[in-house]
Amino acid sequence: MAFLNKIFDPNKRELKKLEKIADSVEALAGDMEKLSDDALRAKTDEFKERHQNGETLDSLLPEAFAVVREGARRVLGMYPYPVQIMGAATLHEGNIAEMKTGEGKTLTSTMPVYLNALAGKGVHVITVNEYLASRDATEMGALYEFLGLTVGLNTNGASKEEKKEAYAADITYGTNNEFGFDYLRDNMVIYSEQRVQRPLHYAVIDEVDSILIDEARTPLIISGQAQKSTQLYIQANSFVSMLKKDVDYTYDEKTKGVQLTEEGINKAERAFKIDNLFDISHVTLNHHLNQALKAHVSMHKDIDYVVQDGEIVIVDQFTGRLMKGRRFSDGLHQAIEAKEGVEIQNESMTMATITFQNYFRMYKKLSGMTGTAKTEEEEFRNIYNMRVVVIPTNKPVIRDDRPDLIYATIDGKFKAVAEDIAERHKKGQPVLVGTVAIETSEIISNYLTKKGVKHNVLNAKNHEREAEIILNAGQQGAVTIATNMAGRGTDIKLGEGVKELGGLAVIGTERHESRRIDNQLRGRSGRQGDPGVTQFYLSLEDDLMRRFGSDSMKSMMARLGMDDSQPIQSKMVSKAVESSQKQVEGNNFDSRKRVLQYDDVLRQQREIIYQQRNEVMESENLRGIVEKMIQSVIERSVSAYTVVNDEDETWNVQGLIDYINANLLPEGDITPTDIENKEPQEIEELIFDKVLIRYNEKEELLSPEQMREFEKVILLRAVDSKWIDHIDAMDQLRQGIHLRAYGQTDPLREYQAEGFAMFENMVTSIEEYAAKYVMKAEIRNNLQREEVAKGQAVNPKEDGEKAKRKPVRKQENVGRNEPCPCGSGKKYKHCHGRLA
Repeated sequence: MAFLNKIFDPNKRELKKLEKIADSVEALAGDMEKLSDDALRAKTDEFKERHQNGETLDSLLPEAFAVVREGARRVLGMYPYPVQIMGAATLHEGNIAEMKTGEGKTLTSTMPVYLNALAGKGVHVITVNEYLASRDATEMGALYEFLGLTVGLNTNGASKEEKKEAYAADITYGTNNEFGFDYLRDNMVIYSEQRVQRPLHYAVIDEVDSILIDEARTPLIISGQAQKSTQLYIQANSFVSMLKKDVDYTYDEKTKGVQLTEEGINKAERAFKIDNLFDISHVTLNHHLNQALKAHVSMHKDIDYVVQDGEIVIVDQFTGRLMKGRRFSDGLHQAIEAKEGVEIQNESMTMATITFQNYFRMYKKLSGMTGTAKTEEEEFRNIYNMRVVVIPTNKPVIRDDRPDLIYATIDGKFKAVAEDIAERHKKGQPVLVGTVAIETSEIISNYLTKKGVKHNVLNAKNHEREAEIILNAGQQGAVTIATNMAGRGTDIKLGEGVKELGGLAVIGTERHESRRIDNQLRGRSGRQGDPGVTQFYLSLEDDLMRRFGSDSMKSMMARLGMDDSQPIQSKMVSKAVESSQKQVEGNNFDSRKRVLQYDDVLRQQREIIYQQRNEVMESENLRGIVEKMIQSVIERSVSAYTVVNDEDETWNVQGLIDYINANLLPEGDITPTDIENKEPQEIEELIFDKVLIRYNEKEELLSPEQMREFEKVILLRAVDSKWIDHIDAMDQLRQGIHLRAYGQTDPLREYQAEGFAMFENMVTSIEEYAAKYVMKAEIRNNLQREEVAKGQAVNPKEDGEKAKRKPVRKQENVGRNEPCPCGSGKKYKHCHGRLA
């Protein structure tokens, strides 16, 4: 295979193609050099116009890259090498350029970023921390601005206005977390103008392996509590427990439908000291009462659920199995907890969530650069459809990578490391010590302090200080201890006289479980053809070594009489370490793939809901959508109450009338006589016609703008409250689903099937909520859209921005039980209140 790979190496074929592109860019260098600054800047507008007239970015590439090279020479004093042009072309093609440390990745990215920004759809440059984002936005921003493009910086502390401005720029810098959270927050706003992002077009990810692989296992989550208090569940529970069947509520065994009667509504209004239960400001109370009613009347202990260890556990109605980890959605679970007197769990902690994999796969084109990606090429190809192209170095690498030294104990290893550092420090050679964990860096620091060696300790806490220390790590006599990931993205340049001392020495204190991270550490030395040396120290007590049975080797060393000061150097051991690393990498890939498979279930649902929200916010008139929802609700209810299982059974006409009275029409609008001798379809049409009459009466009471805003308020609230409940229920399901494996079922398949059923139920409840409140709620002139819940990015980053409020006009509300202002002498609810 190795022999075949040498002949048919796809990387070689790719490099040949890239060399041709680099040659075509090089050929234009002379022409660009002759242009004045203004003429060079004018090229940007020329390219934009040509692109708008149908020329592709691919055909503009040689000229655009040549313009950026010349601009970089004038503004930054740097001139990209041919290998950097090859890396830039790789990025433009939507692939990953693997370029060794010190090969100028930041400058390489300027060419594809400029070219893709010409399309006017925005380019995102994504880095691992805010320090690097602001550094690159400032340094490279000078080049883009010289060429006539705008640059924005998206930071965690920025206001919505500042973020909007940053995203509107041609090129936007920021961190992966911030871009992901902005996407989630944009899909929680209640006015479309509050969104900050544009559609996701093209992204260049710096340190792409760190962002798309190392961080891919932790999803982004915005969490918070919906505005539903535990206290309200308890109050609703107390009230409902005093109600009488057929007087205060009606119950239909077959459909499990529970509805408050007019008498029940009056009791609720008196008990909670309110005028109108259907006033839009009492939506939450109404919801709690309905769920408490359901919990008491239609949910039965030891049939629908059991109480176990102070928790409510659902019973599967088909198999009778306990479904741990599952919760009834929409607040019903909390209502049952209140009924049974167990602790009421907080409602809806997860409000929005997405994995980095699914966020970045939404970009039309994605590319990335890093010093180490080849070992994870399969993952990049399978999940992101990106190939890894290894770009050659500008000058040959002359670094001396020495074989690993293996000691019997950790203590012996650390003593040897400290000895080696002290010797190199004595002659002035700078040393960078890489550790896997923060505690290891502290142990090494103690050893060096005892030896009187001055050193800096870095453990990825303060990025600005970190970058400064890393910058100076190549000076004579510098000793820097760093966790392997610290200082990524910052170059170590050698100080005066260091080359003669052998360049930078990199010492690894143990092998990381990923070969990529070890290669990243090695690559800090020997940049741009500089000399350098790297050495890894291992012990048989290291985590990774213990994984492949170091005990036998320990006893062999003891038999040979080797003490702790004598290391062994063995190719066999080094190979065993590498195969152990490959195994761990494979396990990690499987685990990330699993996270993605689970999130894919939610991804499809998220796309549907976010699209629905956008339609609601952007539509001028939602009446058509609301009518369709009402029609669905009518069809479902008629079908539920007119189903006949055996010949003797008759339709539950009264149950249907109670449901329609409680949810769609005022009492008395539909009578049993209206329904007699009609087919289900005729009944549906009759109810829908009456609903349209009431809808039109509502329209006449308000201005068209108020009615349209009223529909938006109801629909947004319906979608948001039900979606948040659904995400939380899916989260609970995800946490408990692995237990299904014990029952010989595939947890992922179960999650997909149950997740789909839960989503269907959620869509049904959105329709029912919207239908009920559009038809029953009393409309006021001071309507406002409100966020269903306040969210907080779990990172932790505050999202404390409140929704913008529209100016309001106050209007007096008439209570349902007060005399009607028209002077008829009837109560408002029996007169004009029926139209509201």
